[in-house]
Amino acid sequence: MYFIIFIIFFILQRLSELFIARRNEKWLLSQGAVQYGQEHYPFMITLHTLFIISIIVEYILRQQPPISWVFLVLFLLVLSFKFWALSSLGKYWNTKIYRIPGVYPVKKGPYKFLKHPNYMEVVCEIAIIPLVFHLYYTAILFTVLNAAMLTVRIKVENKVWKM
Repeated sequence: MYFIIFIIFFILQRLSELFIARRNEKWLLSQGAVQYGQEHYPFMITLHTLFIISIIVEYILRQQPPISWVFLVLFLLVLSFKFWALSSLGKYWNTKIYRIPGVYPVKKGPYKFLKHPNYMEVVCEIAIIPLVFHLYYTAILFTVLNAAMLTVRIKVENKVWKM
């Protein structure tokens, strides 16, 4: 029962992020934003979709392992950090890389202290979410795949902000 509630919450949370990103995308484009990194974006969407599928499949194959309350609390802490990071970016936050000419990176909230706090949060999320239900294979596999994806993405984003 905990797993069903958790996975529904997680999927709805991800879908709400896509909804917000789409709304922000319209605003960014209306401000003259230019998109970068389109080549890797489909891979990123595929990675996150397969991540959810892997969580479900491994949970079923492991015959419904119990919940880890410690990792659930860690996930909630990471989620609160995520909300802080995303709310600090406001309308500038997106799942895609956009830049409005003449506008510079946001320097408030966690962005005062870290260059890529949202990506740091995603790294933690990918590692911790499967561990809420002891799904070690998913945690390891997707942590490695996500690291590869973020290497590409951060390189593109850093290049964009140097323009």
